[in-house]
Amino acid sequence: MMADGPWSDEENALIVADYFAMLADDLAGRPYNKAEHNRQLQARIGRTRTSIEFKHQNISAVLKGLGENWINGYKPAFNFQMSLVDAVVRWFSQNDGWLRLALGGQALSGLREQTALWVGPPPTLSNEAPPQELEQMQFIARKFDVAGRDERNRSLGRAGEERVLAHERAMLTSAGRDDLARKIRWISEEDGDGAGFDIASFEPDGRSRRIEVKTTNGWERTPFHISRNELSAAEEWRSEWCLFRLWNFSRDAKAFELRPPLEAHVSLTAMSFQASFL
Repeated sequence: MMADGPWSDEENALIVADYFAMLADDLAGRPYNKAEHNRQLQARIGRTRTSIEFKHQNISAVLKGLGENWINGYKPAFNFQMSLVDAVVRWFSQNDGWLRLALGGQALSGLREQTALWVGPPPTLSNEAPPQELEQMQFIARKFDVAGRDERNRSLGRAGEERVLAHERAMLTSAGRDDLARKIRWISEEDGDGAGFDIASFEPDGRSRRIEVKTTNGWERTPFHISRNELSAAEEWRSEWCLFRLWNFSRDAKAFELRPPLEAHVSLTAMSFQASFL
């Protein structure tokens, strides 16, 4: 008889491990059989094929919220139990080499690209996710500080900046401004992080562009960290500064730009405070 009701921690652990076994094959380009994986899980945990299939989609949704890779063939499905999120996070903690391994492939794929990126409109109320999806994604991002993880991931940040450098050069070259493309500077690499932006580029008419790059493997609404220094630079160079948001970086990088004032686009939340003695 097939099991029913909420999934146990043991069942969640088994299906999460099975999902990552398939994802490893998927990322490596190795063939694997989803139906066979499903049949083996049915035998081990006593759940139906449909229940297992939907739980795999739930795991994709959790990984989307965490800003990680997921199996494209399992479209993210929401309204999952928070115990499943905990199971995925436990798997990561027990397999800490996974994130470094996954990043290695994505960073190289990002550096190979020398063409212009797809740059679309920033998120607005008109393209907001359905309420349930949005609520669960935001909860995951807050609970596990996805923005902080992206900010601390120097390899991801550097790969994103290099990809935007290639984009800026491609855009200027296609506009017939090879002279300006040659003058683009990688400020954070050449001068350090104190400028409040990462790349000094140009518009085709010669106007300056001061670009702060924020990169995530997550979806377009994944939150990000921004420093006081970067906010000051945005205010000082309002007409030149922009935040270039790279998202879905590991799969098919897309982007949008935010221009000052940032408060018109995002809600800024103080995450820490400087304590001075009285």
